[in-house]
This record gives sequence, C-alpha cells and structure tokens, in this order.
Amino acid sequence: MQNAAFAAAGLDWEYSALEVDPGDLAGVVRSIRESWAGANVTIPHKQAVVELCDEAEGESVNTLVLRDGRVLGFNTDVEIVAGIAARQVCLIGAGGAAKALLPGLAGEVRVFTRSGEWPPDAGGCDLIVNATPVRDELLVEPSAEQTVVDLAYYPDGRPTALAAAARAAGCEVVDGLEALVRQGTKSFELWTGIEAPVAAMQAAVGLDT
Repeated sequence: MQNAAFAAAGLDWEYSALEVDPGDLAGVVRSIRESWAGANVTIPHKQAVVELCDEAEGESVNTLVLRDGRVLGFNTDVEIVAGIAARQVCLIGAGGAAKALLPGLAGEVRVFTRSGEWPPDAGGCDLIVNATPVRDELLVEPSAEQTVVDLAYYPDGRPTALAAAARAAGCEVVDGLEALVRQGTKSFELWTGIEAPVAAMQAAVGLDT
C-alpha cells in the first residue's frame, strides 16, 4: 500500500516489511537514525518502542519519523476512529492497538479482555471496536444500530467473522483494510510532508474507490 502511494506521489522511496524480535528492536530504531525516513510499528512492539524514541505521543505508537536526527513516535491509529460519534463503546482488547485507539474514542469506554471482564457485552453500546487480531471467531454479536470497527483483516480481502456479521446486521462497518488505509494515510503524510494519494492506497489493498 505504501509503495503504491510513493509511486503515485512520484517519490523514489521503498517500504519494506521487517520481522523484528523484541531483543532486536533497539538496533532497528538505531538504524532509522542512519538511513531511513521512518517506519511503521505493529504488534507486539507498539508500546515497547515508545521508550526508544526521543519523543513520543502517548503510551503506544505505530509510526516513527526521523526529523533532525531525532526519532519521533506518533500514534496514527487514532485516525481509524476519528469522527465516529459514540456515547458508549465496547472495546475488545487491551494491548498496544487498544491503547492507541483510546485517545480517539468518544464516550464511555468499556474494555473487555480474556484476562479481565469477559465475554464482551455490547448491550447499550453504539460503537464496537475489535482491537485484537482475532479474525475467525465472533467475539460479540453486533446489532443494526451499532457502528463496528474491526482492526483484524485477511490480506486477501475476505471478511472477518465480526465484519461479516456486522454487515449482515446492517451496521456501519470500518473493516481492517479500511482501518489500514486510514492510519496509513496519516503515516504517509508524516513521513513525506505531502498529501497522501488515498485512492491509490485504497486500490492497493483492494478497496473500491
């Protein structure tokens, strides 16, 4: 997706995936200072990387940017839920992804985890957010009046169990691929300083534009 965005913007940049063990995280962040414009950070490093940044916003970041020799950490995950009005929120998960979304969630938030309150109860909630990687298990049954945000996704575009159930119920749905584009758009703009080519990014992940 980001490579498609770079090409559409006429930038000779490359976005590559790296699998990083926790013990190697500090070394990777050091390499950003030497030769990279920045990076995205995903599970399980979103919280651990905060202390390796020269400056970071919040307890969890997913985007690193090199500016004037300093590594800055940003939370672009909040863009996923930006503008979604809610009075009560059912938030499933309490890891880095959930912590990243919390600042952007409106209304009263109830957090459900397998190590705490479980199973999830979305009764009375107008927004359900799945901030776990669970794709094939329906963790909560959505109803028509609710909005559903599901961070989990299949790369081939198949709907997750939650996204499929939400669409069948008539919910407004932000699925994992749309969430990927929303946060990725902001990351692109932080790295490059220019407006993201959103249509190219949507097309790259198979979303209709």
